[in-house]
Amino acid sequence: MTPVESEETPRQSSVAELKEMVLAGTHQDIQGLVDELKPEDLADVIESSPPSERTALFNLFDEEQQSEIIQHLEEELVPALLDDKTAAEIALVLEKVDDDNVIDILQQMPDELTQQVLEAMDIQYRGQVETLLSYPEDTAGGMMDTNVVSVRPRVTLDTVLRYLRRHPDLPRMTDSVFVVNAEDEYIGTLPLTTLLVSDPSLTVREMMVTEGETIRADTSEHEVASIFERYDLVSAPVLDENNKLLGRITIDDVIDVIIDEADHSLLGMAGLNEDHDTFAPILQTARHRAVWLGANLLTAFIAASVIDLFTDTIEKVVALAVLMPIVASMGGVAGSQTLTLVIRSMAQDDLFSRNLAWLTRREVAVGTLNGVLWAAVVAVAASWFFNDPWLGMIIAVALVINLVVAALAGALLPGILKAMNIDPAIAGTVVLTTITDVVGFLSFLGLATLFYA
Repeated sequence: MTPVESEETPRQSSVAELKEMVLAGTHQDIQGLVDELKPEDLADVIESSPPSERTALFNLFDEEQQSEIIQHLEEELVPALLDDKTAAEIALVLEKVDDDNVIDILQQMPDELTQQVLEAMDIQYRGQVETLLSYPEDTAGGMMDTNVVSVRPRVTLDTVLRYLRRHPDLPRMTDSVFVVNAEDEYIGTLPLTTLLVSDPSLTVREMMVTEGETIRADTSEHEVASIFERYDLVSAPVLDENNKLLGRITIDDVIDVIIDEADHSLLGMAGLNEDHDTFAPILQTARHRAVWLGANLLTAFIAASVIDLFTDTIEKVVALAVLMPIVASMGGVAGSQTLTLVIRSMAQDDLFSRNLAWLTRREVAVGTLNGVLWAAVVAVAASWFFNDPWLGMIIAVALVINLVVAALAGALLPGILKAMNIDPAIAGTVVLTTITDVVGFLSFLGLATLFYA
């Protein structure tokens, strides 16, 4: 084991110690560790604490620290932490938070409280926030930060350098300066690397980049993430329909989108909401999961009704009841493999109408090959165990049918559900399971009825 694997860093040790203190409820000893940790670490401790402890822990910090911590918390947790504050106090905290994070937090609050907080804000800052609130939260306009540095094309690089030195600090993740004309229309981008290594007497117009990627305010957050990934961007300007510079999006915001989409796909397949608090109360958690369990119960009834059609055959050949789960289970696994692959390809924008047909044919071919392989194995085992070659042949044919149907359903379901405005990540597994169970039972018991009639 390497030292990296076996030894904790001082920061990791402090975070672990702070978490233990929170769980033990010894808040009076916590303040001594706070100065050793960054806001990101404190946010992590708050998120991983039970809900009853979060507000008490959050209130140990002053407004400056709270503003820093809030920027690294899941936005749906923030309203509860600010619940004991007045609208004016909330406004003081949020005015020190980045614009994009403020918007995410306000969108989690009741409309009446949001309006009260806006009225308590500085007039100029309130105008910026209200502009951002006018954009849907899942678009570039809702993601952007209006805190940008822009310059005119006619000034020299030396002037730009002197202008930047007048700022106490630059906005986070600043890798470029945006170039605009007198009407604030976007012209190009001046990378900081170019600014630092070029002749100061040259003008911005001579050194700026005009072919850089720009993003329209109404672009979806998914497309924004794709653009950043495709062109390896650190930041990008956000423009309106008239080409005016509105703000910028930075890579840290895009990483949040990517993580959220990954969480959505992973948790959606289990019927869980990615916005749901891991440490939510029992009743709230049970209510969220009850819907998923109800949907699965409905599919179980559908499968059970198919089995009920063949009770006479099952009574005559009891071995059928033993082997039925094998057919359904194999189909479910094969279908889930295809379904997961297709949903992932859709999320990455790799799947189009022209290659879906090829992928579908491939998955059906793979399902057929695997069906024949494992059908042979199961046929031999069933024939030997029950001393009935017909039974082995029946389950073999049923396995091939179910695996082929499972592959076909897994390939086509995401597109069908998406066309119906249903999220494939959430509904896909339920529908697929229903299909593989019904087809598996129907093919196996149907063939058995024909042979043993």
